[in-house]
Amino acid sequence: MPKSTLDKELGIEVYATKGLGVGGAIREAVDDFVVEEVLVDGSKASVNEIVPKKVLTSTTQKQRFLVCVLVKRNWDTFIAIKNVAIQLGIDQRHIQIAGIKDAKAVTAQHITIEAASMQDISKVVIKDIQLYPIGYLYEALSLFYLLGNYFTIKIKSIKHKESTVRTRITQILNELEVLGGIPSFFGHQRFGTTRPITHLVGKALVKGDFEEAAMIFLARSSIHEHPASRQARQELESTRNFGLAKENFPKQLRFERLMLSHLVDYPSDFVGAFGRLPVKLQELFVQAHQSYLFNRFLSERIKHGYNLDRAEIGDFVVGVERSGLPLTSVSKNVTEETKADINEQVKAGKKRVALPIVGIKQKLSQGAMGQIEKEVLEQEEISIKSLQLNELSRIGGKGGLRTVLTPIGDFKLQNISVGGDCNGCQVQLSFMLLRGSYATVLMREIMKPFDPVKAGF
Repeated sequence: MPKSTLDKELGIEVYATKGLGVGGAIREAVDDFVVEEVLVDGSKASVNEIVPKKVLTSTTQKQRFLVCVLVKRNWDTFIAIKNVAIQLGIDQRHIQIAGIKDAKAVTAQHITIEAASMQDISKVVIKDIQLYPIGYLYEALSLFYLLGNYFTIKIKSIKHKESTVRTRITQILNELEVLGGIPSFFGHQRFGTTRPITHLVGKALVKGDFEEAAMIFLARSSIHEHPASRQARQELESTRNFGLAKENFPKQLRFERLMLSHLVDYPSDFVGAFGRLPVKLQELFVQAHQSYLFNRFLSERIKHGYNLDRAEIGDFVVGVERSGLPLTSVSKNVTEETKADINEQVKAGKKRVALPIVGIKQKLSQGAMGQIEKEVLEQEEISIKSLQLNELSRIGGKGGLRTVLTPIGDFKLQNISVGGDCNGCQVQLSFMLLRGSYATVLMREIMKPFDPVKAGF
């Protein structure tokens, strides 16, 4: 089955299912992609109705943190929070979230605001942002509270008749049900779909080549970005004139302009230039490279015919909480003596197979999978020694484990409607995924897009 060039660049080289996709596109309109956050206590942030939850929150203001549901439409999460903080007259650091949500989407999520009251929220008036106070909490929200997200997604511009679409989706979901979920690939947005360079910057940082990392971030252009941005990057690549670039780079490229401001004064201090960026962005570069390597490991596991729902000798396995979340901090390697027993636990849903997220504190798998991982690192010209501390590659680079499968919860094919024009039919789907999972990975299996950018990924 044909794969996209972009998928391969991101390490996503295979499909888990053999069924034909339905094609089409997502995110043709912002309302076509809806994300509603679910917390570990079952609280769900809804885009339509705000129902206070007594399990998580208290009604007394004696507790320090006000819990609100933030509903946003076509807003980046961090930019939305920054604007809320400005209107409340507080530092952005006083607002905490459990998870980042898609920008080109309608999303609902929980946030906590330190030392705020319900009355304060009336001050916030921002286009396409609503804030609903629901109670108080004794501590700030964090990833610890997040269970996952409930998605409602429309696929439009499908060029097949209704019966074909229904048959194909049913077949693919049946295959995934037998498998036990979707492969836990890191999705396109982890790397940047329109300019997928984040992991390449991270690779250069890990190898200690800060000049190469800076020039990729600043000057590597894409046909999918705004023409003015593309032209400015191309000019910088050919001239390496940082002063001219600072004048020409569009104002919306604010992180690039921060680096350029430093390089104008210190043309050879590329480490210092990266130091001008927010720490979270510095972390993202290294983590994106780790994600790329994980994707490659997982692709090679599938290509070599090793099961995702069955452990092999040398594999890592992790426990599973009652909520379904994996306990990646509690792991063991499978041995010949433990293989049968562990696979019984995997079959019962008590354990899951996991692969390493390469980092300075994470070992590779053993056995056949370990050999595959070593070969991938050799192909990528990455040595374990290169992962040791340097000025920036240490940031976010500890590593860890990630399960090879993530379960699909509450999947529903809500409707298939047929249009009267050449755009064919559209489908509305809904499903639940655990935190850290990507809805686009499931949509990729269902749609099998040859051009992920055109398909809205």
